[in-house]
Amino acid sequence: MEMLYFTVIAVGLYAIADAVLNYLERTRGARFEHRQIVFFVIILVLAVVTFQTMSLLMKPSA
Repeated sequence: MEMLYFTVIAVGLYAIADAVLNYLERTRGARFEHRQIVFFVIILVLAVVTFQTMSLLMKPSA
């Protein structure tokens, strides 16, 4: 069941990272030269924060 949660959240993170990247490009008024790197940094930060939070919440209580 845990794998299902991680998969669903990963798909959501991809969609959120794409929306954030598009917003940043619209705000900037031009596409980033190295768009893939910017996308990677956004999704990496979102994934680390989200999965760390998930692991803390799913940890069995003492």
